[in-house]
Amino acid sequence: MLLAALTALTGCGMPGAPQPPSLNLPGLVSNLSAVRSGDQVALTWKMPLRNTDKILLKGPIAARICRNQYGATRCNAVTMLQLNPGADATYTDALPPGLTSGLPQPLSYFVELVNRKGRSAGLSNGAEVLAGQSPAAVGGFSAEVRKEGVLLRWSPASPDSQPTAIRLVRTLLTPPVKEPRQGPLAAPPEPLQRNLLVDSDVSGRAIDSDIHFGESYEYRAQRVARVTQNGQALELAGPLTAAVRVDAQDIFPPNVPQGLAAIATAGENGNPPAIDLSWQPDADPNLAGYIVYRKESGTVADKSSSVGSENTGEWQRISPAQAGIEPDFRDSNVQAGRSYLYAVSAIAKNGHESARSTPAGDTVPGP
Repeated sequence: MLLAALTALTGCGMPGAPQPPSLNLPGLVSNLSAVRSGDQVALTWKMPLRNTDKILLKGPIAARICRNQYGATRCNAVTMLQLNPGADATYTDALPPGLTSGLPQPLSYFVELVNRKGRSAGLSNGAEVLAGQSPAAVGGFSAEVRKEGVLLRWSPASPDSQPTAIRLVRTLLTPPVKEPRQGPLAAPPEPLQRNLLVDSDVSGRAIDSDIHFGESYEYRAQRVARVTQNGQALELAGPLTAAVRVDAQDIFPPNVPQGLAAIATAGENGNPPAIDLSWQPDADPNLAGYIVYRKESGTVADKSSSVGSENTGEWQRISPAQAGIEPDFRDSNVQAGRSYLYAVSAIAKNGHESARSTPAGDTVPGP
């Protein structure tokens, strides 16, 4: 009975041990980010709603902005702000001259929230940028459409300047209006903006081969200094150039066919004499077919490609009006004892025709 009574006395309703008073320390900022542009650094973060005891904060909170050079362990305060709980906070720090010159070096920012007694729960996450002199602006920037893509050129930096990369910012000006293709094999839509990084600007040129003909693009360029700190790549970017517009129209013919060979055969077993042509196939997806040309030749030095100095007649197309896609052709309209010279061109789906190949010829054997 005594044990039961003691159990009842220690059950629900009895006051527990007294809790220590709340220190009312604002919660930590955990999403601080920093972006340097020119001689300014823009900070953004989210203010907490509660203190470290999970109690809602009331009234403005003092936020100390810390700017530490690499290796510093204490907060080097640059300003103090009063911010409301839960606010989307921003601050732009104007760098002093000592941090906007010289070689790139890591610079860390922190936010420390303090209560009315000046106490805090600690520093926020660190947000790092690079101090130092910004890379020089890119000069002589231009863009030109080529068959293999958009050729981008710029004036390389001087040899005695710090090594930099080149960032090319490409914007799609003509987003497709059609519904994207569906299915697992459908190509993903072209992004409206892409950043292309060239590791070094020494060459002063780059090819953007990942374009779509028929679209329009804008390109801008900037130099970027890069430093790796604790496994993290930090960048210091120079100013962007003015935009250069490119209308990527496919006005280019296919590649000139290569490896043309001609082999003559005498008529046997009731078959007429002929000259068989073959050449290397072209994997260009815009290829519509090949066109075969012929003219009579006075002499033929060998069967591969060389012809004698005496050539007669003009080039005439002998392939059908509908260009064939196969890399071969048989010419049966030949006469025994006569020499013929051939050339082949490629034609694209846009109607543009390539130059003719290196000629090849042969002599049809006599009867």
